[in-house]
Amino acid sequence: MAKNTNKPMKRLTAYQLILVCITAIFALPAYSQPATTPKTKIMTLGVFHFAYHNLDRVQTAKEDMISVLDEPYQTQIATIAKSIEKFNPTIIAIERDPSSQNSIDSLYALYKLGKLAPEKNEIYQLAFRIGKELDLPKIYCVNDWGRHYANIQTLFKDSLRLQKFGNFIDSLDKAEGKELQGKKVTNIIHELAELNDPMMIKEDLSSYLTGAFLYEESPGDFTGVDFETGRWFSRNLRIFRNIQRIPRTPEDRILVIFGAGHLNILNPLIESSKEFELVSPVEYLKEALYHSLRCLSLL
Repeated sequence: MAKNTNKPMKRLTAYQLILVCITAIFALPAYSQPATTPKTKIMTLGVFHFAYHNLDRVQTAKEDMISVLDEPYQTQIATIAKSIEKFNPTIIAIERDPSSQNSIDSLYALYKLGKLAPEKNEIYQLAFRIGKELDLPKIYCVNDWGRHYANIQTLFKDSLRLQKFGNFIDSLDKAEGKELQGKKVTNIIHELAELNDPMMIKEDLSSYLTGAFLYEESPGDFTGVDFETGRWFSRNLRIFRNIQRIPRTPEDRILVIFGAGHLNILNPLIESSKEFELVSPVEYLKEALYHSLRCLSLL
C-alpha cells in the first residue's frame, strides 16, 4: 500500500492569521481604487481689451481702435454671448482685483436693473451680459498684479539701471522685428477665435521667455528672469489662486473672461489641476462665427 506523502496543512496561529488579513487589506486598493473626485469645468475666454486701455507693451493706435458700442460690433458681441451661454456657466470670473468686488457688485446690480450706462469694456459687454441672461447673482473679481523681488523693486528706483534695461528690450524687439502696434479688429468673433486658438496661446508664451527674460545686469545673474517672474508668472499664479478661492461644487461651471495673454499660464495650470477641467471656447466661437456669416448671407 502506497504511503501518503501529503503532509497535513499546519493550522495558522492567531498571529499568522492577523498578518494575512493585514496584507489582504493593503492589497485591496490595487484592485478597487476609490472613485475619482469630479472636476469643476472651467472655460477661459481670452479677449482683447474692448476699451483699449493700452496698458500693455503692444499699443493700438487711435485710428485703429474700434468702438464696440457701434454696429456691426454690438451684433457680433451679442452672438458671442449667446454661444458662450450654451456652456451654461454658473460662475463668471473677471480681470478685476478682489478689492474692486464691492464696486463690481454695485455696477452689476445696476446693469441687471437696466440702469447702467453702456460701457465699452468686456466686463460690461460680456460678463454682465451673460451673467444677467443666466440670472447669476454675482460676478467674481480674481485679478492680481504679482509681486516683484526686492532686487527688481530697487532697479525700478534707479533711473540709469532702468534705462539700460529698457534699451536692452528695445534693441531685441528691433532686431527681431517685433510688431508693437496692435492691429485693427474687423470682426470680433474672428478675433476671439484666433486669440483662443491653442497653438496661438502656446506660441504666445514663448515671448515671455525672450526679451526682458534674457536681461543680465552682470554676467550670470537673473535680473530679467526675476523681472518676468514678478510681472507675469507670479501674477498669473496669484490669479489662479483667486479662482481656487471661489466657493464652488463639482457641478459648477466657471467662465473666466481675461486678456488673452494670460491664457498661456492659466490654461496649463488649469489643465494640470486635479480640481478643474479646462474647456476651450473655440468650438463655441466657431458656432458664433457660423451663425454670424449665415445671418449675413440671408440679408
